[in-house]
Amino acid sequence: MSNSPFIHDDFLLQTRAARELYHGYAEGLPIIDYHCHLKPSEIAGDKRWENITQIWLYGDHYKWRAMRTAGVPERLCTGGDTSDWEKFEAYAGIMPKALRNPLYHWTHLELSRYFGVTDRLLGPDTAKSIYDDCNRVITAPDFSCRSLMTRSKVEVVCTTDDPVDSLADHIAIAADASFSVQVRPTWRPDLAYAVDRPEAFLAWLGKLEAAACVEIGNLEAFLSAIRQRHAFFHAHGCRLSDRGLDTVYGDDCTASQAATIFDKARARQPLDPVEIRRFKSFMLFELGVMDAESGWTQQIHYGALRNNNTAMFRALGPDTGFDSIDDQPVAQGLSRYLDRLALAGKLPRTIIYNLNPRDNELIATMLGNFQDGEVAGKLQMGSGWWFLDQTDGMTRQIEALSQLGLLSQFVGMLTDSRSFLSYTRHEYFRRLLCNILGADMERGLIPNDLALVGKMVADISYHNARNYFGFFSK
Repeated sequence: MSNSPFIHDDFLLQTRAARELYHGYAEGLPIIDYHCHLKPSEIAGDKRWENITQIWLYGDHYKWRAMRTAGVPERLCTGGDTSDWEKFEAYAGIMPKALRNPLYHWTHLELSRYFGVTDRLLGPDTAKSIYDDCNRVITAPDFSCRSLMTRSKVEVVCTTDDPVDSLADHIAIAADASFSVQVRPTWRPDLAYAVDRPEAFLAWLGKLEAAACVEIGNLEAFLSAIRQRHAFFHAHGCRLSDRGLDTVYGDDCTASQAATIFDKARARQPLDPVEIRRFKSFMLFELGVMDAESGWTQQIHYGALRNNNTAMFRALGPDTGFDSIDDQPVAQGLSRYLDRLALAGKLPRTIIYNLNPRDNELIATMLGNFQDGEVAGKLQMGSGWWFLDQTDGMTRQIEALSQLGLLSQFVGMLTDSRSFLSYTRHEYFRRLLCNILGADMERGLIPNDLALVGKMVADISYHNARNYFGFFSK
């Protein structure tokens, strides 16, 4: 048995070339986290925690899912009748059972980087000592969400925000000259086309009326109110949008047809599947046009089958660990959607994230159809996310992009997380990238030229994102 720590300087770096690439070209670079689910209110208030359970297990459906699989009862995952120590003890208890699950790597990376725990693996026997050691760090005066961000060399964070949000927290953060990290909103208008969920759609419509200070009686007024909010977000630093979709919609739908469908939805009249697809297609196109005209980047996350367990959804609500990968067709809808925008001369910079790895090659080849030479890597294959945010998922994404596109133009990693400890995912990705390229160098598949390959590593890790999104443009 080796006495060396599990997490060490050369973790994941299996060749000399990989180690030279990581330590020489990636390790010290800042982070641009262009998609996450952090709460702006927590950053504005510089959130602090009482113990590691609060920062680690509150709201973390990845951990809850693994705990349930290991036989941990729900009261120790999400229950309100158990203490924070009991929840932490339960999570520590499953760690020896989690070998080869990405949680094992993420957990020990975070323990090492933020709490200095490198001499022990988390498990039943070490749970109490690690809990106490971490809590001493957490309760120190200099431990807060902002200190974690600056310590992690974060330059930009883009949160995920509803178009009806006042952005009060973003405005407060931007006005605070003592905090150097850019915290920008991201426009997430999923409810603008949710006519398949009439109660949610109509409730959001009322919030939109209030936010835009207009009465919305028809489609024209609806679009005008959305454009007003789009301009408001732009004025407060927003440069990216995001869509959460089951699949991508590109059906033909005229403005007249969309107006009729909107009127029916507003009157609570039932819509058939064709009408629903048409309205979603119409709105996705209009939203893409708005992004192009504002110089934004649109992101599309598709392929999740959500809230599968009805009983648990009723008990706990969404985002609690009962979602999975979907397998809906996407190629034709995505092709029509991008083609319509390109024909109109309104195709914005676009990042497509697929959740089903079956679609890797599909996405990589589809995006090549619409590169226009105006912006390097204008259309991007997004990094492996959610269920694919692990060694195999990220490796398969890198391989597909390498073979069918240009890996050198990739804008790299993001956290897609609600945790302020998740910046280790950028480190994890950079190590994996260097390991792949280092192995290629040593096998003679790419030149054994450290400067050449190192520049590519640095670009993917940081510089491409900095140039692509224009966060630092005057």
